[in-house]
Amino acid sequence: MPLVGKKAPSFKAAAVINGEEIVENFSLDQYLGKKYVIFFFYPKDFTFVCPTELHAFQEKLAEFESRGCAVVACSTDTEQSHWGWLQVDKKNGGIKGITYPIVADTTKTISLNFDTLSGDYDVDENGNLVATGPMIAFRGLFLIDKAGMVRHALINDLPLGRNVDEAIRVLDALQFNEEKGEVCPANWSKGKDGMKADHKGVASYLAAH
Repeated sequence: MPLVGKKAPSFKAAAVINGEEIVENFSLDQYLGKKYVIFFFYPKDFTFVCPTELHAFQEKLAEFESRGCAVVACSTDTEQSHWGWLQVDKKNGGIKGITYPIVADTTKTISLNFDTLSGDYDVDENGNLVATGPMIAFRGLFLIDKAGMVRHALINDLPLGRNVDEAIRVLDALQFNEEKGEVCPANWSKGKDGMKADHKGVASYLAAH
């Protein structure tokens, strides 16, 4: 079932923070009531498209933070694998310099609960995952508001990298709606007009544009 409009699944897992420190029991719950969250999944460490995305989010991290939004990444690799990749320079295919948290979904349950888990698997009578093929995460991205509700979800197939500017645009749209009470039409971006969510408001907007 789609997660949009529902509470983001809660979890506790190991993660690497600040590019070097491994912590246990990392949770998105720490942001409740304080920050928005962009939570994104990527398939695997030490691959090709993934570092371009991780670096792209780092390059725009200040823009997310200026909007009161945390960025958190996740894959099904171990925390030790994340840490090792963080020690490799960008020019050598590594992600050194990434400072936002990277969660280790080694049990695959976070990816499963966010419905981003690819590969062949089943769930046995005890609720355990039984794999019959590779199990890695699709390129899922979720915008979670301060109340912990999923407000936007995007899932790309493995070869398709995401647009970080689009993640910022959707965050801007959510904050505009919360602040102004207006909705955002097609191709809306920060600084443009919104629409009042009624027939008169729609007609007025269309007449002006």
